[in-house]
Order: sequence, then C-alpha cells, then structure tokens
Amino acid sequence: MDALLNPGLLAGAGLAVIPIIIHLVMRQRPKHLEFPALRFIQKRHDTNQRRLRLRQLLLLALRAGAIGLLALALARPTVDAPSVFGKREGPVAAALVFDSQPHMQYRHENRTRLEVARENALWLLARLPEESQVGVLDGSNDAPVFQIDLGAAKQRIQRLEADRTALPVTRVVESACQLLEKSSLPRELYVFTDLSRGAWPAAELNRLGQRLKQTRGVRMQIIDVGVEQPKDFALGEIRLSGQIVARNTPLVVATDVSSTGTGGRKVVESYVIDQLGRAEKRSEEAVQVESGSSAAVQFALGGLDQGVHQGYLRIVGEDGLAADDTRYFTAVVRSAWKLLVVAPPPVEEQSIYVAEALSPASFRKNGQARFVCTTASYGKLASITLDDYAAVLLLDPPPLADPVWQRLGTYVVGGGGVALVLGEHAQPEGFHSPAAQELLPGTLGLQGRYPDGDLALAPDASDHPLLAKFRPLRGSIPWEAFPVFRYWQFDKLAEGVQTVIPYTNNRPALLEKVVGRGRVLALTTPFSEDPVNASGDRWNLLPTGFEPWPFVMLVNEMTLYLVGGGETQLNYLAGQPVVLHLDGEQRFPTYQVTTPKDQFLQAPDNSGASLAVPNTESAGNYRVKAGGEKGVELGFSVNLPPDATRLDRTSEAELREQLEGVKFALARSQDQIDRQIHDSRVGRELFPLLIAIVAVVLGLEHVLANRFYRQA
Repeated sequence: MDALLNPGLLAGAGLAVIPIIIHLVMRQRPKHLEFPALRFIQKRHDTNQRRLRLRQLLLLALRAGAIGLLALALARPTVDAPSVFGKREGPVAAALVFDSQPHMQYRHENRTRLEVARENALWLLARLPEESQVGVLDGSNDAPVFQIDLGAAKQRIQRLEADRTALPVTRVVESACQLLEKSSLPRELYVFTDLSRGAWPAAELNRLGQRLKQTRGVRMQIIDVGVEQPKDFALGEIRLSGQIVARNTPLVVATDVSSTGTGGRKVVESYVIDQLGRAEKRSEEAVQVESGSSAAVQFALGGLDQGVHQGYLRIVGEDGLAADDTRYFTAVVRSAWKLLVVAPPPVEEQSIYVAEALSPASFRKNGQARFVCTTASYGKLASITLDDYAAVLLLDPPPLADPVWQRLGTYVVGGGGVALVLGEHAQPEGFHSPAAQELLPGTLGLQGRYPDGDLALAPDASDHPLLAKFRPLRGSIPWEAFPVFRYWQFDKLAEGVQTVIPYTNNRPALLEKVVGRGRVLALTTPFSEDPVNASGDRWNLLPTGFEPWPFVMLVNEMTLYLVGGGETQLNYLAGQPVVLHLDGEQRFPTYQVTTPKDQFLQAPDNSGASLAVPNTESAGNYRVKAGGEKGVELGFSVNLPPDATRLDRTSEAELREQLEGVKFALARSQDQIDRQIHDSRVGRELFPLLIAIVAVVLGLEHVLANRFYRQA
C-alpha cells in the first residue's frame, strides 16, 4: 500500500475493540464445586470448555477483522503510482511530445492527425496540476525547454504544424528524457503520434528503450491519434535517366505508385515548367495498383532545349494525404562533353571499346550522345590543347616525357580530369620520375597474374560516389563472368589516394588521386585492347565477355565522375544541404533564390566557386538567377523523404517487443488518457477488493456463529 485517499477514516479501525469488550464483559466465570465422584465428567467438561473458548476467539477475530477491514476500505488505499508520479494534486514535470512529420497531415473525418493531437493535448494540459513544469516538443531541432507557464504551453501547442524535415518521434522522445532529467518534480511523458512506421523506425527503438531505462522515475504514455486502416495512394522517389542529359536525348522520369489500405486504378500526369513559369502537361499514364503493393510508371520527356528544366509528376484526384501525391524533378540539358582519348597505335583499334561505350554510333547519328570522343596517339599529345576537353583518357600509356607529364599535371590542377588505364605498354621504370608521380597514385611495381581466371572486380562494398549507379544492383552484377588475368600493382600508394574498386583479392583495381581542383583515376588493368595481345597473354575479359554491359556502365560512370557530371546533384530530400558549384561564367556577387514559398538574395562563398542554399524544408522546385537576362539560371528540386509520408502503422505488440523492459501505457481516447493518468498519478484503489474481503469475512462469521451456537 502506497497511499490513503481518506486517511481520517482509518481511525474507525479502533471500533474493532468493541467485540473484544463485549467478549470480556459477557464472559461468565464458572463456579467451583467439589464433586469427587464425577471426575470423569469433569474432564469431559474441561475439554468442551477449551473448544468453546477457541470458537469464541475465532468469532472474535472475524468480527474485529471485519470492522478493521471496513475502516481500511473506507480510507481508500492505493498502490503502485506515487513512487513515479507523486501525490494527486502535486505539480509534475510533463513533457508533451508531438509527431510532426508530414504523415500527420493525413485527413480522416475532416480532421488531420495533428489537429486531433492538438485537441487531446489541450484537453490534457487543462488537467495538469497547477505549478507544473510543461515542455512541448516536436520534430524540430530546437533545444528542449520547459515553457514559462501553462499559458505559454497552450500557445505553443496551438501553433504546432507538420514539418517536412521533422525528426522521427523516437529522437524527440530522447530529447524529452533529457529535459525531464533537469527537473526534481515527478516526471510524466506523453507522446502524441499516429504510430507510423516512419516515425518509429525499428532501428532506433532499441536505443530509445535504453534511454528510457536510464531516465529514472519516468513513465511514458503514448496517445494514438492514428487511423486503424488508413487509405492512401502515394508516389515514390523520382528516378531520372540522368540529372545532366545530352541535347536531343529524352529525359526519362520514373517513379512508383504505391497503395496503403486500398487499391484501384490511378492516373499519373507529367508536367514541365516553361520559361514563363507555367506548368505544361506533357502526358499521362494509368496504372492499376493493388492494396499494399506498388506499380512502376515512366515518362519520356523529349524536345527539351539546352538549359535547366524542371517539372513534376502528380496523381490525379484527392485522397487523405496530399503531401505524397506530387514529386518534383530538375535536369539540365547540355551539349555533349568533349573527351580526348589517347591510345597507342593502332589508335582506332586500341580505342574502339572505350569510344563505343561512351559514344555509340547510333547515338552519334541522331545527336543523343552525351560524349564526343576525339582520338589521338601519344606522339601528338604534346601538341594538343588540353583545356578544350572536359577529360582526358590515357589508354595503356607508355613512358612519357616529363614535359608531357607536367602539361597533364597543370591541366588536372586547373580542374581537369585524367584517367590512366594501365596495360601492356606501362613500364615501372618509366613512371618513377617526379613529374609522373604528381599524377600517379603511387610507385608502379610488379604485375599480378591469375591465369586461371579466379580474379575479378569487387566494387560491391564501396560507397564511393562514382559507384552510385551500381549500388541498387549490388550482388546482382556478374563480375566473375569478366575475369581479370593480369594487373599492375603499386608498391606504395601516395598520401590521400583512395581505392575506389578493389579486386576479389583486396588489391586495388581502381584508384583515385585528387590533384589541385581536379582528379586522376588509375585502373590497373586495361580495357582498351584485344583479349589476346601480341605476346599471347590475356589481361581481362572486361570489354569482350558475353554481354559486357558492366564494362559499358563502368566506363561511363568513370568518365562522368571525371567531368563532374556524375557528382552533379540537382534533386534533394527536404532538409538536405544544397551546394551549387559555379564555374567562371556563373559567378556573380549575389543570387536571387526563388523557393516554393518566397524569394531571397544569397551570396556565394568567399571563393565564389559555390553557392549554399539554406531553408530547403519545402518540397518543390527552386530557381537561382543572377546577372539579368544574359546571366546565369540554375535550379534544383526538393522532395519529401519516403518515410515522412508512410502511413503503415507500428503495432502495440511490436513496440512492447522492441521497448522490452520499458513500462508505457497506450491510450486511444480521452477516457483512456484520464483513467491511465489517475492510475499512474494516484494509484490503483484497493476499495473494491477490501469490501469484497469484508463481505467474505462477515459471511464466514455468520455461518460459524450459527453453527457454534447451535451445537452449544
């Protein structure tokens, strides 16, 4: 027992002495008579007296106990809660945590989930004891603090809105624990949520459980404001054929239409924004989606001129959550990059695989190639103006004169990209000069040999940006079908050199070295010659294996990375930092940034080479302009993270399993909240149990009394 709601009535337990007094008063003293002839009868009489005395004492105990229990019941004892929540009317430290991610905008019965959460929170706030400390926390990154008073807490609740960059509620609860630890008052934690899986990520629940266990004296109550079976259609992440595409190449925009709690036929429209800011509908696609599944939809947008192009995809019609019905995109159409491909003689034969992989003949004919390849021999390299090219590819380079290495070094320092693809013509002693070492990732050593074909590229474990397109295909690319038989080894790598792709024996296959503003990629096995060279030894089957699409993909991604196209990002998630890189013609003192909500001026960094854009919380298309009509025009798009609009729910059983050892109550109505607050703050009353025991005791006393007196 932890508390008494009516301790004064406990004095009634003193009435238990009444049966004792009556027992003592009514007790008869037997008269002493001498009757020796009747000793046997005397013994029998003594035995009966002892039994009668025991029966009287038993009835006395039952009667006194009944009175004591009745007094205790009327005093209304409680158990279990004051050690956590304190006395009934005492002030408490209460943290009100709100799930404020976009899925809380789901509308049901003409109310959003956040509106229901605000309503319940205001109702709860009115029932908190006076002088309580109240903190109102949502998914923002604001430092957790207690409000000045209950009135300030009320205003804070009324101003709450869904935030596109809100943190998962698990992290907000951790902040609430940090806040409650600052108070010496009894601690109460209330979480208002729709139990969306996006707000309660399984990967973070275990950490949350440990944090709650560390916060002493706090119990959590989760107020579920969600809908048991939400119904919604949603668009997934946007997938582009490229964020930078060549002129005359269609921009392919794809996504998935998913369904929660319902199914049916949905129409998705594609729009492109014209120069005047008007949305032009391009096409529409109908898709059939089953409940709990998704279906892909794709649009090919052609006829785009050079420049920045923005648009969006949209589901036709309305449903409970509008935030996931539209997805935005940005792409840049530009002329093809000029590449210089240098190869040993015969140049055409040595460069054919790379040239076709980068600029297929069919693409060159219709103007869709994103690269224009110019081939040359190493004898002419010294006379070529390198600045005319976005990147230089050196296929199986022989030893070069120091002035040539120096020209290449100057080109890379200024921001150019060079790929060194080492093969038969490389010679360790010809690559040891200081000028060569400025570009090479290390000192060239011996060759590694695997004549049985047991060696292959192994890029799956790398997170390098060059391999971004490979990541969705991890584990499914048959690299072992394109074995490597010979490769160059480096005795010692230079400082700062990074292994982009290793071999299956963990030796470096593709290396990166940053030099000034540019970069160098070095591949230790060639893909620029016939499978069998002059000596009859094979190097690899990368370009000549059966259906060598991994080779084509690798060459393109390497080249895009060198020219900067592979790392150009124009599509972001809400809240991600946005940095736009500016070349010489795009540099101005200030830029006008137009967001989906407002406009503002932003200055570049001190070097003028990049522009950071803050405040990307709003989903939509962003434009950046400077220099008037003949100036620069840039753009990017922002979309919501997929988890921010998930509506599938976490069950109570899953929460209890993940938060093992953490006590919390789950309420779905104000009556349940009220009852659980009473049970937690006041305790569970023993009155019903004690009254039931009193009734049992009185009934037992009545039965025994009738039986004993009848026998007497």
